[in-house]
Amino acid sequence: MGNYKSRPTYSCTDELKKKISESYALFRSKVIEDLRPKETDWTELQQACSSGDLSTVRSLLSEENAGDTTDTGLSLLHISCISGASSSQIKLLLRKGVKWSTLSKNQFTALHLAAYRGDVEQVEALADGGSEVNQAGHSEVTSLHIAAMCGHLEIARILQTHGAQIDVGDIVKFSPLHIACYFGHEKVVEFLIQNGVDINISGSVGDRPLHLACAKGNLKIVQQLVEGNGQNKADVTVCDDEGHNPLHFCCKSGHLVVLHYLLDHGAQPHHTNIYGDTPVHLACYNGKLEIVKQLVSLTGTESLTKENIFSETPLHSAGTYGKNVELVKFLLDQDCVDINCQGKDGHTALHSACYHGHTRVVQFLLENGADNNMVACVSEQSGDSEKREEQTALMWAYERGHDAIVVFMKHHKRPSDESACSDYSGSLDGSYVSVPSPLGKLRSMTKEKIDVLQLRATLPHQFHLQLLDLEFHEVIGTGSFGKVYKGTCKGRTVAIKRYRASSFGAKSDVDMFCREVAILAKLNSSYVINFVGASLDDPSQFAIVTQYVAGGSLFCLLHEQKRLIDVHSKLTIAVDVAKGMDYLHTLPQPIIHRDLNSHNILLDEHGHAIVADFGESRFLRSAEEDNMTKQPGNLRWMAPEIFTQCTRYSVKADVFSFSLVLWELLAGELPFAHLKPAAAAAETAYHNSRPPVGITFPKPIVSLLQTGWNTDPDQRPEFREIIPILEECRQSQAVAMLSNVDPPPSLFPSALPMVTQQEVDGEGRTTPPLVGHVSALRNHWEAEASRNSTGPSPSDENRRRMPFPQLDKNGYVSDPLSTMRAAMAKDLSDDKSDNAPDT
Repeated sequence: MGNYKSRPTYSCTDELKKKISESYALFRSKVIEDLRPKETDWTELQQACSSGDLSTVRSLLSEENAGDTTDTGLSLLHISCISGASSSQIKLLLRKGVKWSTLSKNQFTALHLAAYRGDVEQVEALADGGSEVNQAGHSEVTSLHIAAMCGHLEIARILQTHGAQIDVGDIVKFSPLHIACYFGHEKVVEFLIQNGVDINISGSVGDRPLHLACAKGNLKIVQQLVEGNGQNKADVTVCDDEGHNPLHFCCKSGHLVVLHYLLDHGAQPHHTNIYGDTPVHLACYNGKLEIVKQLVSLTGTESLTKENIFSETPLHSAGTYGKNVELVKFLLDQDCVDINCQGKDGHTALHSACYHGHTRVVQFLLENGADNNMVACVSEQSGDSEKREEQTALMWAYERGHDAIVVFMKHHKRPSDESACSDYSGSLDGSYVSVPSPLGKLRSMTKEKIDVLQLRATLPHQFHLQLLDLEFHEVIGTGSFGKVYKGTCKGRTVAIKRYRASSFGAKSDVDMFCREVAILAKLNSSYVINFVGASLDDPSQFAIVTQYVAGGSLFCLLHEQKRLIDVHSKLTIAVDVAKGMDYLHTLPQPIIHRDLNSHNILLDEHGHAIVADFGESRFLRSAEEDNMTKQPGNLRWMAPEIFTQCTRYSVKADVFSFSLVLWELLAGELPFAHLKPAAAAAETAYHNSRPPVGITFPKPIVSLLQTGWNTDPDQRPEFREIIPILEECRQSQAVAMLSNVDPPPSLFPSALPMVTQQEVDGEGRTTPPLVGHVSALRNHWEAEASRNSTGPSPSDENRRRMPFPQLDKNGYVSDPLSTMRAAMAKDLSDDKSDNAPDT
């Protein structure tokens, strides 16, 4: 862990608390937006409700207009509550059938707005009139949450009397008690405790109300929680999912009075969280000198020698904070603290101060005996080998660009030194090589854990699975993430994508897992894989469960089983895939697949295709988004704009991949089979090469391929334009004849122009009509030329008249339009000659 060089500023809990704070700030703004409506284009009845004119409301109100709402979704009840109308008006509207359950566009009921305003009469009238007091609105917040947030005690009483669930959770599983503690409303906390709330109820990351109260430093609420009501008391040693106990929160925030109270009631002063931090560590990371003094005075020096997982003692932590020299001085005054104490990775407090650019602390440490020649050992992974590099504190300052510290350290001279930095200054310019900081990896680790915690909170309950719910059978696939099994889940045959056991630090795995689960949970189409659920409990138990598709992948069918598929079935698969991709691209929040290839197209027992594997997919927020991942997906099917390191690309990248899949499906071969994947991607991106289009391909398909794999994404069609072309080809008489199926009614006046003659190879096996390999095309040309030539070899005239594409030295199309031009030239030639070869 020392390779990270510094502990992150925020823990996952801190990050989530910040987001919760921002969420409730957004909540307030949404409420205020509803409370200040624009009254333009309001009806006379709506204006009467707004002005509280009860007689006019009574005369105008009818069954027909009782359900009227404004452009922002405000019902007559909303308007009445906003304007402070009397309870009589509220009761009248309810009697006349105005629905209390109507949600505004900001997801609030009239009861939510009345509770926020603190209007006791309106709340009582709504509750007495049958309003559901537990109805959730924006962010799953109920009216009791709102009363707790605003500190409206009387309204909380009314809601509780009318059946409000006292332990109900919002979107992050915060109960009204959490909210009251977070916003510091002592009387509401007292009321909730008296009415039997679960004092130790857990939020989405295991955070209890006591944790929030300690972080806020509200002694009165802390006392209420700890003293509780009978047996219902807060546990002062309880930990959240990251191992923080109430003392951690108190010390990080610097609340001395709460600190003393917790210690008097049995708090554990040397307990460590999952990062190895004691309360002293967190106090030092946040510069809380008085907290550190009190902890050391009251609980001893045990914590001062403990290292966290980042190889840092409290002295390192104070060096990382770096804004309180007095704190550093106090720690060095303790007998057990060594100024040159090295963590497990070898770095000292001087390293930490240099890394974060704290000049005053660096100076103080050097003047008090810090050794600037001590080294930290940083490991760099390169392939299968591990390289260890020793780095001084000066190198850490160089790495971060803290020039003032570098100059100071190079010229600093202690009384015992003959020259300043003599051992290092002579070789610095010649040997020092800056190494990239791994700090970003640590921030990524924190972000990934936040993503998992949020996924747990937001994923609908029906999709939450336990690993014990699953039975694993045979392995049906493998990948860098782990393995895919055939299995059963609650009696249903399913496919289980089991991620290998990994830590939160494995960004690619966690990021892929979270995005795939979030996307799958949004999908509902017969053309994309059906999501069953996911195991989210622990990184070692990550698993995604989907429907089991019996036919396997298109890749397996074409290239491993080498099955011969008739043209009609091939086009059926193509249509299904196009419909699946069109569904993804036209969702309210479009999804770009980014890894469309024959491996990720599954076939059911009826020969229909299903688009699968959304590990590389992501929601597309904007067409102009410029932060897309570089080179996601399989290189062989990758669009040129992605391969060339572009970070701005659109759903048209999926169209390019689909075009290569369509060619692969019709040709029965891998695109650029003679090249490795990276070379194939480079060939398409830098040489504008494309696979050869067979002369037996239907002409509409040829045209579709040419536009679909166009270098310019804007020139590629959308899937809604592709589907009709494929459907027309599939229903044509020519395809029906080739596929030995009954031709459909003559929807199209002429059959699609395509070659129907099949070749017979040396083994007597028939070659399918849609063959794309270069050698097969050339053999076809030679055979056709031989049949139509009287000489022993094909004539130049016959060669000129064959619609064969222009090929490069590798046998692939160097000019993507050459096939089209060749086909057009042949049509013109056929019109002028009665002796054209019969194709």
